[in-house]
Amino acid sequence: MKFLSYNPGHDGAVALLEDARLIFSVEAEKDSNYRYSAISVAEVLEAIGELDAVPDVICMSGWWARDHYEFLHGSHKNGGYRGVSAESAIWEKGRLLKGRADYFSSSHERSHIMCAFGMSPLPKGTPCYALIWEGEMGSFYEIDPDLNITLVADVLGQPGNRYGLLYGLADPTFPKDGPYPRSSDAGKLMALASFSTRSSPTKAEADLLRFLLGGQYRKLSDYEHLARAPHLDAGLDDLEFRNFAGIYSDAIFDIFHQFALSNLKRGRPLVIAGGCGLNCDWNTRWKETGFFSEVFVPPVANDSGCAIGTAIDAQFRHTGNPKIDWGVYSGLAFRSENTIDQDNYEIFEGDDHLVADMLAQDLILGWAHGRYEIGPRALGNRSIFAAPFKDETRVRLNEIKQREQFRPIAPVCLRQDAETWFGCDHDSPHMLYTYRANTGALRAVTHVNGTARIQTVTSDSNSQLHDLLVAFKARTGYGVLCNTSLNFKGKGFVNNLTDLHVYATEHGLDGFVVAGRAYLRKGSERYQAYRRDRRSGASGETAIQLDT
Repeated sequence: MKFLSYNPGHDGAVALLEDARLIFSVEAEKDSNYRYSAISVAEVLEAIGELDAVPDVICMSGWWARDHYEFLHGSHKNGGYRGVSAESAIWEKGRLLKGRADYFSSSHERSHIMCAFGMSPLPKGTPCYALIWEGEMGSFYEIDPDLNITLVADVLGQPGNRYGLLYGLADPTFPKDGPYPRSSDAGKLMALASFSTRSSPTKAEADLLRFLLGGQYRKLSDYEHLARAPHLDAGLDDLEFRNFAGIYSDAIFDIFHQFALSNLKRGRPLVIAGGCGLNCDWNTRWKETGFFSEVFVPPVANDSGCAIGTAIDAQFRHTGNPKIDWGVYSGLAFRSENTIDQDNYEIFEGDDHLVADMLAQDLILGWAHGRYEIGPRALGNRSIFAAPFKDETRVRLNEIKQREQFRPIAPVCLRQDAETWFGCDHDSPHMLYTYRANTGALRAVTHVNGTARIQTVTSDSNSQLHDLLVAFKARTGYGVLCNTSLNFKGKGFVNNLTDLHVYATEHGLDGFVVAGRAYLRKGSERYQAYRRDRRSGASGETAIQLDT
């Protein structure tokens, strides 16, 4: 059976399941669209263009009520935001393009849970817990062997919004009467929290904590002591604010951890969904508690996974199977048919050893291959790569990305080298956990607190990236590279040659590699210096011929 599903809210996506396998997930923000975008007609048509037949079921993930009437009486088409009962789902006969197609919708809440469970390695019938923590919900659930879902408790309302709001306290540009934080602020606060060197709040900070985390979510201007609140408009470089960011992050985690200790059964698995599932520090802490037998977070923990989750829910209703086969590279293929002015580049068929040599000599290169990654993390198909050794490289990468210098750069690492350099003795393919660096040699990818948000790679998970890492290891002794996303500021991954050319030119990449073909910018001083040195065999290296 074919299930075509879409998520109508922010982080919109259209996904297709066929015979319990994820065929694609088209995400609204990708192809240089704005981050957190809702799905548009263009993305829907693009997804339909990928179909070879009318799907059996059309699915819509539930979302907010459109108006007061729908809020009071529900909708005949939308499964709504909350609700975990399978009986609350909407199912009816329908048609599409003169073919028969059933219609299905279940709640946003169920879509998160079904996405996490359906993509997890847990077999059907495994009793477990689910945690949804996102902008709106902060709740634990119990899942029984028949996949009946029971809400255990709403632990903390709006944990994601509460978390991001603290960033706005210190940022003078954020309006303190703004009802919600900016979508990007939570990720920035995660980076700042790692700078914290203090674990106890001051009295004024404790008062602020009670306001921020006690009772209902409120905007900053509701705090009666706001004018003298600690860290108000202090700026993001303020050391004491960074200390408090760590204290605040720990306080939110501890609310959920203490609830689990007091109310859940030890030793069951945990699946995590919602945007807070992208907080690598929290994911790591859940594992380190040892309370759960295993912890699984999908790479699409945010709302971009809701289309997949609703499709899984529909599949479960129709077939009894809540599990799918999936791969993280299930987006759309890179579009290289666009024309660019090739006079700006020296172009040659890429060679892993040559590209590795360029990276070892501090060139920074874009890399586009195959289909893009689902979810917001670049995992080697829409990436910018650089050597991992110098702090100056991290600085230059953040300048290229046009983002704050406190933001860390993640490493991508050969699986067999992960334990040596990061103490990781298992696969960690989706950049969802942190590990402690075991060497001072990898300064560009080691955060201020000594941790790194690694992605491990094998020949099976990504053969092209694996081969590049092997070549870089042969050249430098380290199977590790800087890996950051190939995207314009505030937008999703670049997915066409024209945008990549513009990005390389405007942001100062030394070049890029697309499907094995290398484009080196003639206007890059670093590339020109590299070319001169390699042709002369400078620095004791073997001279390399660049055949354009």
